[in-house]
Amino acid sequence: MATENASGLSDHMRGVTVTTLACVGGIVAALVSAQVFGTSAGVAQSREPLLVLVGALFAQYPVLGLVGIDIGEFGIKDNLYIGFMTFTFWFISYAVLLSTGV
Repeated sequence: MATENASGLSDHMRGVTVTTLACVGGIVAALVSAQVFGTSAGVAQSREPLLVLVGALFAQYPVLGLVGIDIGEFGIKDNLYIGFMTFTFWFISYAVLLSTGV
């Protein structure tokens, strides 16, 4: 039987929600980076698309609060996990967009 935490979500649903939001956040950040900064060779060497990634990282916490997850419970492990998953999905998605020139 799954245990519930203070937010009323089971531990499994909390993990699935955090993971899904981090992954979708990374993909959306890659799409926004491609839309705002383009997919040219010069942009691939630029650091400006990282600003979109940082914005996506910070935008996730209010969304998690709206979904009902208590972000006050997050420790360093949770924050690093969210950052890693968002960065990884952003990096892979943006690399695909840059290499295809979409």
